[in-house]
Amino acid sequence: MASSTPQKNRIRVGVGGWTFEPWRNNFYPEGLAQSRELEYASRQLTAIEINGTFYGSQKPSSFAKWRDETPDDFVFSMKATRYATNRKILGEAGESITRFVNSGIAELRHKLGPILWQFASTKKFEPADFETFLKLLPSEVDGLALQHALDVRHASFMTSEYLDLARHYRCATVFTDSDDYPSFADVTGEFVYARLMRTDASLKAGVAPKQLDRWAEAAQLWRAGKEPAELPRVADKVAPVKPRDVYLYFISGAKEKAPAAAVELIKRLD
Repeated sequence: MASSTPQKNRIRVGVGGWTFEPWRNNFYPEGLAQSRELEYASRQLTAIEINGTFYGSQKPSSFAKWRDETPDDFVFSMKATRYATNRKILGEAGESITRFVNSGIAELRHKLGPILWQFASTKKFEPADFETFLKLLPSEVDGLALQHALDVRHASFMTSEYLDLARHYRCATVFTDSDDYPSFADVTGEFVYARLMRTDASLKAGVAPKQLDRWAEAAQLWRAGKEPAELPRVADKVAPVKPRDVYLYFISGAKEKAPAAAVELIKRLD
Protein backbone atom coordinates (compact mmCIF):
# COMPACT_ATOMS: atom_id res chain seq x y z
CA MET A 1 0.00 0.00 0.00
CA ALA A 2 1.34 3.42 -0.88
CA SER A 3 2.04 5.70 2.04
CA SER A 4 1.83 9.45 2.37
CA THR A 5 2.36 12.07 5.04
CA PRO A 6 -0.91 12.75 6.90
CA GLN A 7 -2.41 16.19 6.40
CA LYS A 8 -1.29 18.60 9.09
CA ASN A 9 -3.58 20.28 11.61
CA ARG A 10 -6.34 17.72 11.32
CA ILE A 11 -9.08 17.08 13.84
CA ARG A 12 -9.36 13.34 14.36
CA VAL A 13 -12.24 11.71 16.19
CA GLY A 14 -12.57 8.14 17.34
CA VAL A 15 -13.10 5.61 20.12
CA GLY A 16 -11.03 3.20 22.16
CA GLY A 17 -10.43 -0.07 20.33
CA TRP A 18 -12.75 -1.66 17.80
CA THR A 19 -13.71 -4.99 19.39
CA PHE A 20 -16.67 -4.55 21.73
CA GLU A 21 -19.63 -6.92 21.67
CA PRO A 22 -22.40 -4.30 22.18
CA TRP A 23 -21.22 -2.43 19.08
CA ARG A 24 -22.37 -5.43 17.04
CA ASN A 25 -25.93 -4.42 17.87
CA ASN A 26 -25.77 -0.67 17.26
CA PHE A 27 -22.68 0.22 15.19
CA TYR A 28 -21.51 -2.64 13.03
CA PRO A 29 -23.84 -3.87 10.28
CA GLU A 30 -25.71 -7.04 11.09
CA GLY A 31 -23.78 -10.09 9.96
CA LEU A 32 -20.47 -8.29 9.55
CA ALA A 33 -17.60 -10.72 10.16
CA GLN A 34 -15.60 -9.82 13.27
CA SER A 35 -12.46 -9.97 11.14
CA ARG A 36 -13.77 -6.95 9.20
CA GLU A 37 -14.72 -4.76 12.16
CA LEU A 38 -11.57 -2.63 11.98
CA GLU A 39 -12.04 -2.21 8.24
CA TYR A 40 -15.58 -0.92 8.83
CA ALA A 41 -14.83 1.24 11.90
CA SER A 42 -11.92 2.96 10.21
CA ARG A 43 -14.23 4.15 7.43
CA GLN A 44 -16.71 5.71 9.87
CA LEU A 45 -14.11 7.24 12.22
CA THR A 46 -10.85 9.07 11.59
CA ALA A 47 -8.76 7.59 14.41
CA ILE A 48 -8.78 4.79 16.97
CA GLU A 49 -6.97 4.54 20.29
CA ILE A 50 -5.44 1.05 20.66
CA ASN A 51 -5.90 -0.09 24.26
CA GLY A 52 -4.56 -3.63 24.09
CA THR A 53 -0.97 -2.37 23.99
CA PHE A 54 -1.42 -1.17 27.60
CA TYR A 55 -1.86 -4.74 28.83
CA GLY A 56 0.56 -6.67 26.65
CA SER A 57 2.81 -6.46 23.62
CA GLN A 58 1.49 -6.97 20.11
CA LYS A 59 3.25 -8.63 17.20
CA PRO A 60 4.80 -6.47 14.47
CA SER A 61 2.67 -8.42 11.99
CA SER A 62 -0.47 -7.25 13.82
CA PHE A 63 0.51 -3.60 13.48
CA ALA A 64 1.21 -4.16 9.79
CA LYS A 65 -2.16 -5.87 9.34
CA TRP A 66 -4.01 -3.01 11.03
CA ARG A 67 -2.12 -0.52 8.87
CA ASP A 68 -3.15 -2.29 5.69
CA GLU A 69 -6.83 -2.68 6.69
CA THR A 70 -7.41 1.04 7.19
CA PRO A 71 -7.64 4.07 4.86
CA ASP A 72 -4.42 5.84 3.98
CA ASP A 73 -5.20 8.93 6.07
CA PHE A 74 -6.35 6.99 9.15
CA VAL A 75 -4.36 7.28 12.40
CA PHE A 76 -3.89 5.03 15.43
CA SER A 77 -3.07 6.38 18.86
CA MET A 78 -2.06 3.77 21.38
CA LYS A 79 -1.65 3.28 25.09
CA ALA A 80 1.91 2.56 26.07
CA THR A 81 2.69 -0.41 28.27
CA ARG A 82 1.51 -0.23 31.86
CA TYR A 83 4.86 -1.69 32.93
CA ALA A 84 6.40 1.71 32.21
CA THR A 85 3.83 3.85 34.01
CA ASN A 86 2.44 1.74 36.86
CA ARG A 87 5.54 1.74 39.03
CA LYS A 88 6.73 3.47 42.18
CA ILE A 89 9.82 5.03 40.58
CA LEU A 90 9.09 6.23 37.06
CA GLY A 91 12.72 7.03 36.42
CA GLU A 92 13.45 3.29 36.37
CA ALA A 93 11.13 2.66 33.42
CA GLY A 94 13.80 2.90 30.72
CA GLU A 95 13.91 -0.79 29.83
CA SER A 96 10.10 -1.06 29.62
CA ILE A 97 9.90 2.07 27.45
CA THR A 98 12.57 0.80 25.07
CA ARG A 99 10.96 -2.63 24.80
CA PHE A 100 7.57 -1.07 23.99
CA VAL A 101 8.84 1.43 21.42
CA ASN A 102 10.80 -1.31 19.65
CA SER A 103 7.95 -3.85 19.76
CA GLY A 104 6.85 -3.19 16.20
CA ILE A 105 4.78 -0.01 16.48
CA ALA A 106 6.81 1.44 13.59
CA GLU A 107 4.97 -1.01 11.32
CA LEU A 108 2.07 1.45 11.45
CA ARG A 109 4.30 3.86 9.50
CA HIS A 110 2.56 7.15 8.69
CA LYS A 111 -0.56 5.94 10.55
CA LEU A 112 1.26 6.04 13.89
CA GLY A 113 -0.30 8.78 16.00
CA PRO A 114 0.42 9.85 19.59
CA ILE A 115 1.54 7.41 22.26
CA LEU A 116 -0.56 7.72 25.41
CA TRP A 117 1.28 7.24 28.70
CA GLN A 118 -1.44 6.64 31.30
CA PHE A 119 -0.49 6.88 34.96
CA ALA A 120 -2.27 5.33 37.93
CA SER A 121 -4.81 7.50 39.74
CA THR A 122 -2.72 7.01 42.91
CA LYS A 123 0.49 8.26 41.29
CA LYS A 124 1.40 11.66 42.74
CA PHE A 125 3.51 14.26 40.99
CA GLU A 126 7.12 14.03 42.12
CA PRO A 127 8.95 16.60 39.97
CA ALA A 128 12.44 15.08 39.88
CA ASP A 129 11.27 11.53 39.23
CA PHE A 130 8.72 12.64 36.63
CA GLU A 131 11.32 14.66 34.75
CA THR A 132 13.62 11.65 34.72
CA PHE A 133 10.78 9.68 33.12
CA LEU A 134 10.17 12.37 30.48
CA LYS A 135 13.87 12.30 29.56
CA LEU A 136 13.49 8.59 28.77
CA LEU A 137 10.80 9.12 26.12
CA PRO A 138 12.37 8.75 22.65
CA SER A 139 11.78 11.29 19.91
CA GLU A 140 11.70 8.74 17.10
CA VAL A 141 11.67 5.06 16.16
CA ASP A 142 12.92 3.73 12.84
CA GLY A 143 12.87 7.23 11.40
CA LEU A 144 9.30 7.97 12.53
CA ALA A 145 8.83 10.99 14.79
CA LEU A 146 7.07 10.12 18.04
CA GLN A 147 4.47 12.22 19.82
CA HIS A 148 3.80 11.68 23.51
CA ALA A 149 0.62 12.39 25.49
CA LEU A 150 0.57 12.25 29.29
CA ASP A 151 -2.59 11.01 30.98
CA VAL A 152 -1.99 12.13 34.57
CA ARG A 153 -4.71 11.08 37.00
CA HIS A 154 -3.82 12.61 40.37
CA ALA A 155 -4.72 16.15 41.44
CA SER A 156 -1.12 16.83 42.48
CA PHE A 157 -0.29 17.29 38.77
CA MET A 158 -2.48 20.40 38.63
CA THR A 159 0.45 22.76 39.14
CA SER A 160 2.44 25.17 37.01
CA GLU A 161 5.56 23.14 37.76
CA TYR A 162 4.08 20.10 36.02
CA LEU A 163 2.86 22.21 33.08
CA ASP A 164 6.32 23.71 32.64
CA LEU A 165 7.91 20.24 32.60
CA ALA A 166 5.44 18.90 30.04
CA ARG A 167 6.00 21.92 27.79
CA HIS A 168 9.77 21.68 28.10
CA TYR A 169 9.70 18.07 26.91
CA ARG A 170 7.05 18.84 24.26
CA CYS A 171 4.50 16.41 25.67
CA ALA A 172 0.76 16.96 25.42
CA THR A 173 -1.34 16.67 28.56
CA VAL A 174 -4.52 14.67 28.08
CA PHE A 175 -7.68 16.66 28.73
CA THR A 176 -10.01 14.21 30.47
CA ASP A 177 -13.65 15.22 30.55
CA SER A 178 -14.62 13.32 33.69
CA ASP A 179 -15.60 13.74 37.33
CA ASP A 180 -13.39 10.82 38.31
CA TYR A 181 -10.02 12.23 37.28
CA PRO A 182 -8.37 15.67 37.21
CA SER A 183 -9.84 17.65 34.34
CA PHE A 184 -7.71 20.51 33.05
CA ALA A 185 -7.25 21.69 29.50
CA ASP A 186 -3.93 23.57 29.65
CA VAL A 187 -2.16 23.00 26.33
CA THR A 188 1.38 21.72 26.87
CA GLY A 189 2.28 20.05 23.57
CA GLU A 190 2.24 20.59 19.83
CA PHE A 191 -1.05 18.69 19.56
CA VAL A 192 -4.18 18.34 21.69
CA TYR A 193 -5.44 15.02 23.04
CA ALA A 194 -8.87 14.80 24.67
CA ARG A 195 -10.58 11.75 26.19
CA LEU A 196 -14.30 12.41 26.58
CA MET A 197 -15.88 10.18 29.21
CA ARG A 198 -19.48 11.31 29.65
CA THR A 199 -21.48 9.38 27.05
CA ASP A 200 -25.03 8.69 28.23
CA ALA A 201 -26.90 5.51 27.35
CA SER A 202 -30.24 7.36 27.37
CA LEU A 203 -29.23 9.65 24.49
CA LYS A 204 -29.46 8.51 20.87
CA ALA A 205 -25.93 9.71 20.05
CA GLY A 206 -24.63 9.28 23.58
CA VAL A 207 -24.06 13.03 23.88
CA ALA A 208 -26.59 15.85 23.72
CA PRO A 209 -26.61 17.81 20.42
CA LYS A 210 -25.64 21.09 22.11
CA GLN A 211 -22.67 19.42 23.80
CA LEU A 212 -21.56 17.95 20.48
CA ASP A 213 -21.74 21.46 19.04
CA ARG A 214 -19.52 22.67 21.88
CA TRP A 215 -16.97 19.92 21.29
CA ALA A 216 -16.89 20.76 17.60
CA GLU A 217 -16.25 24.41 18.43
CA ALA A 218 -13.55 23.48 20.97
CA ALA A 219 -11.82 21.22 18.45
CA GLN A 220 -11.77 23.96 15.85
CA LEU A 221 -10.31 26.44 18.35
CA TRP A 222 -7.60 23.96 19.34
CA ARG A 223 -6.76 23.33 15.69
CA ALA A 224 -6.41 27.07 15.11
CA GLY A 225 -3.96 27.29 18.02
CA LYS A 226 -6.41 28.86 20.46
CA GLU A 227 -7.85 27.51 23.71
CA PRO A 228 -11.56 27.13 24.60
CA ALA A 229 -12.31 29.65 27.35
CA GLU A 230 -14.98 27.57 29.07
CA LEU A 231 -12.81 24.55 29.82
CA PRO A 232 -11.07 24.26 33.24
CA ARG A 233 -7.41 25.26 33.42
CA VAL A 234 -4.64 25.31 36.00
CA ALA A 235 -2.74 28.39 34.85
CA ASP A 236 -3.80 31.73 33.41
CA LYS A 237 -0.96 31.64 30.90
CA VAL A 238 -1.99 30.21 27.54
CA ALA A 239 0.25 28.45 25.05
CA PRO A 240 1.51 30.40 22.02
CA VAL A 241 -0.99 30.48 19.17
CA LYS A 242 0.08 27.76 16.77
CA PRO A 243 -2.08 25.47 14.61
CA ARG A 244 -2.24 21.96 16.04
CA ASP A 245 -3.44 18.45 15.32
CA VAL A 246 -6.37 17.51 17.55
CA TYR A 247 -7.37 14.03 18.74
CA LEU A 248 -10.72 13.47 20.45
CA TYR A 249 -11.75 10.04 21.70
CA PHE A 250 -15.04 9.02 23.26
CA ILE A 251 -13.90 6.70 26.04
CA SER A 252 -15.70 5.02 28.95
CA GLY A 253 -19.06 6.39 30.08
CA ALA A 254 -21.75 4.48 28.20
CA LYS A 255 -19.21 2.81 25.92
CA GLU A 256 -21.91 1.29 23.72
CA LYS A 257 -22.70 4.85 22.57
CA ALA A 258 -19.12 5.91 21.86
CA PRO A 259 -19.16 5.24 18.09
CA ALA A 260 -22.45 7.12 17.65
CA ALA A 261 -21.04 10.14 19.48
CA ALA A 262 -17.88 10.06 17.39
CA VAL A 263 -19.81 9.80 14.10
CA GLU A 264 -22.08 12.71 15.04
CA LEU A 265 -19.10 14.88 15.98
CA ILE A 266 -17.38 14.07 12.69
CA LYS A 267 -20.53 15.18 10.85
CA ARG A 268 -20.39 18.55 12.60
CA LEU A 269 -16.73 19.00 11.76
CA ASP A 270 -17.29 18.10 8.12
